[in-house]
Amino acid sequence: MDTHHATSHDLLHDEAYAPLPYSPLPDHPVPAGAPALGQRRPLKVFAATLASLMFLVSLVALVIHQSPQTPVTVDNDGPFIEREGRGVAQGVSEKSFLGFSGRRLSFNWTTAMFAWQRTAFHFQPEKNWMNDPDGPLFHMGWYHLFYQYNPDSAVWGNITWGHAVSTDMIHWLYLPLAMVPDRWFDLNGVWTGSATILPDGQIIMLYTGDTNNSVQVQNLAYPANLSDPLLLHWIKYENNPVMVPPAGIASDDFRDPTTMWVGSDGNWRVAVGSLVNTTGIVLVFQTTNFTDFEQLDGVLHGVPGTGMWECVDFYPVSINGLYGLDTSAYGPGIKHVLKASMDDNRHDYYALGEYDPVTDTWTPDDPELDVGIGLRLDYGKYYASKTFYDQVKKRRILYGWISEGDVESDDLKKGWASLQSIPRTVLHDNKTGTHLLLWPIEEVESLRTNSTEFEDVLLEPGSVVPLDIGSASQLDIVAEFEVDNETLEAMVEADVIYNCSTSAGAAGRGALGPFGILVLADDTLSELTPIYFYIAKDTDGSYKTFFCTDLSRSSLAGDDVDQRIYGSLVPVLDDEKPTMRVLVDHSIVESFSQEGRACITTRVYPTEAIYGAARLFLFNNATGVNVTASIKIWEMASADIHPYPLDQQ
Repeated sequence: MDTHHATSHDLLHDEAYAPLPYSPLPDHPVPAGAPALGQRRPLKVFAATLASLMFLVSLVALVIHQSPQTPVTVDNDGPFIEREGRGVAQGVSEKSFLGFSGRRLSFNWTTAMFAWQRTAFHFQPEKNWMNDPDGPLFHMGWYHLFYQYNPDSAVWGNITWGHAVSTDMIHWLYLPLAMVPDRWFDLNGVWTGSATILPDGQIIMLYTGDTNNSVQVQNLAYPANLSDPLLLHWIKYENNPVMVPPAGIASDDFRDPTTMWVGSDGNWRVAVGSLVNTTGIVLVFQTTNFTDFEQLDGVLHGVPGTGMWECVDFYPVSINGLYGLDTSAYGPGIKHVLKASMDDNRHDYYALGEYDPVTDTWTPDDPELDVGIGLRLDYGKYYASKTFYDQVKKRRILYGWISEGDVESDDLKKGWASLQSIPRTVLHDNKTGTHLLLWPIEEVESLRTNSTEFEDVLLEPGSVVPLDIGSASQLDIVAEFEVDNETLEAMVEADVIYNCSTSAGAAGRGALGPFGILVLADDTLSELTPIYFYIAKDTDGSYKTFFCTDLSRSSLAGDDVDQRIYGSLVPVLDDEKPTMRVLVDHSIVESFSQEGRACITTRVYPTEAIYGAARLFLFNNATGVNVTASIKIWEMASADIHPYPLDQQ
């Protein structure tokens, strides 16, 4: 490890398939010679001379003062065409970002640019489209991840279940498709589902099927061979569906069953997301045999005006412990998390509250922080998340779907779309009592290689400091910032009404911010992605700290890519300093503040700041305060992700 003291410089102003003839019940043995479930064909002290520093200063001043990027001229082949986005007409959330149009590409992407965008240590299929994580579990030495997958194209459609296994959730092995849409009860898609591991080791998989008549129903599947560590073959229950839309629920507003839990009466329960008028709700069903389900009276919870709730998650967290809990855990010292993915805005909201196992209702601790109107798991591109309990390491693990931030035509050209986040541990934030702490699993640290550390770097107002670490496309960064306390206390008021998304981003200067890091930037700062803090002070002396990521100048590709500013308020307590951890992996940047109290995941598509040209900087664009930064950077190796050698078994 190298330790350096950096100085600052002026700147910143601105397979073919044959159906099974039978489907045994979960408690019945599979007959010898039973055919497999249908499968398709496996489709590194910064250094620079004085002259170069002065040149950098002049370049940065030019970049910061300039207005937002001028949109690239669009050549039209005809009238602009808009139509309903993929998935919406089929009764699920929007599955495209910038939608459709009749225009040609407005930016001339190269093959090398597209190749750089593919990540090195995030899970993604070899090719084609992926969305929601499904049924994560641990079985016989393997972590299993199933996922929504289109085996035929890089856009949403023909949804099947992809399947991969890992011993550490970092290095993955692709397996054949787990389930395909081949029965009337899932002919239009094998949609999102969850796994439940019973006390005797049986695995129950409940999933949403979109029927031949486009009705959303809940189906049962289970392993054909529980002694198979890879769980290669799955059987769909012959009498599916096991749940259908209840009276008063629209046929396309009933989806995404949770992991089951045991109720106070000993019966198993499962929650399903739904909608009544504009109120997002969670329905609860109970069962004793996993084939017959009875709807319970009322709802687990609902919030008016929040729209359809999909990909619901419901699980306990310990308010005093450092470990995760089994989904059925209940008792003193436990809160329950209710999370829902909002179909209307594609954000994942959560809240902490109390679960009543007698009435099967959940009440938020703070109604102002209720599901859909309060806290989010992630303030960037992060959706359809799902947790599972890792019984081996006694932790709760969270997966999230990270969609693209470009246009579909780009995805079709490069041949793939979407990622899964680095899995995150989930803990109750004992300091605030209101938040969760979401943190990258410890296994990702096994990819760390060379490290460089810069201590007590003084960042004067309007300064940028280049950090000499070489190429910066694969990094794990930990940074701590300290604001000059005397100046902070003397300030009467500063930016009381600040908001990340409506601000001018990192170019917008305030008395106490922004300050942070610039990732995926080139030497001239023609492209840069700032991740930063912004402090607002009220007249009563109280402070609010905002954690933001600014994509407005992240790429010269203009309107072809996402250019929004993401972020939120993050509690920084009296005994804390603003801290961040950032994982940079080519076109994805995952950022965490205050040990995971707030998270922002973004997709970045630079055209210049790629390969060896990607650089890292510290910056302070505040007008009235000095900031001291200490930062440690690790280069990250690539994960080993490839097909499982089934032919060698």
